[in-house]
Amino acid sequence: MEKVSVLVITKNGVKIGEELKNIFPDWKIYAPEKFSDKEIKIKWYSEPTSEKIIELFKNSNALVCVFSLGAIIRLISPYLKDKKTDPAVIAIDDKTKFVISVLSGHIGGANELTHEIAEKLGSIPVITTAADVNKTISVDLIGNGFGWKIDDDSFVTKISADMINEEIIGVFQQIGKKNWYKELPKNVKIYDSLEELKNSNSKSCLIISDKIINGFDKNCVIYRPPSLVIGIGLHWDTSKETIKNGIDDCLKKFNLSSKSIAKLVSIKKPQDVQGLIDLGIEMNIPIEYVNREDLAEISAPNPSETVKRFEGTASVSEAAAIKVSKGKLIVEKQKFPPNLTIAIARKMN
Repeated sequence: MEKVSVLVITKNGVKIGEELKNIFPDWKIYAPEKFSDKEIKIKWYSEPTSEKIIELFKNSNALVCVFSLGAIIRLISPYLKDKKTDPAVIAIDDKTKFVISVLSGHIGGANELTHEIAEKLGSIPVITTAADVNKTISVDLIGNGFGWKIDDDSFVTKISADMINEEIIGVFQQIGKKNWYKELPKNVKIYDSLEELKNSNSKSCLIISDKIINGFDKNCVIYRPPSLVIGIGLHWDTSKETIKNGIDDCLKKFNLSSKSIAKLVSIKKPQDVQGLIDLGIEMNIPIEYVNREDLAEISAPNPSETVKRFEGTASVSEAAAIKVSKGKLIVEKQKFPPNLTIAIARKMN
């Protein structure tokens, strides 16, 4: 985990901080200046701890506090926002008997980090999140290691409660890695189609797809694996807005989710097209360029002699999407005259 800060406030805590620094060299250890002994591994602070903890809370991915859980709660409680933005917070007692996951156990990674620290220190990990205690599936973490996004988190809490209470949960998976679970709980059943899931007695549902799901009357969480590669044929002056509108039009027409876009891909030109660069930044989606020689080797369904004369290959958008995805073309070339074509391929799992 990036940017882990450790806050210690006692002499014994300083020793624990030094031990953690030896185990995790990239972590920053902070201690009151009154304990300073010129130890270069420690960052000594002079301001009140009540101020320092808030600075670290706001600027760290994880905050490890070597003092009492009650003190931590009193100090950080006015600054808590939500589990999607709060950092992981972990408490360690002054004798390292316990390592406690305090805040952002799942999404923030506090539970995983708690286990790691406890193993290294020989401590007892304390995890209180219900999914972990009951050894069931954490709804908000499914596919987290594969880059999956939750389409709408409105029902995450509700379905998490259903999961813990062993209500019947139905799952339909269209795409994405299949090994997102080790062993399904007895109350979770996988269905082969959306129709079967709709007609099942499931109280809640988990759907893994890059398609837009309409008319579903059950509470469900939809996960979006990064499965779509958008192939783009364009001119040097094609604008960001033109490309964005073309992509949006294709996604809407073919019922696909923008949250499943993995990459934008195009032909390598002497100079990269600024409109595509700007769109990649705006959408926070990586761009990959393919050499014309490599594109020319791809068999695309809609080659063009005109494109071949100008680009040295008969296909750009389709060939680029197929080449990079190593998968199947699901949207053949869509034309947006005079300077844009879009094709979409689905990555292999």
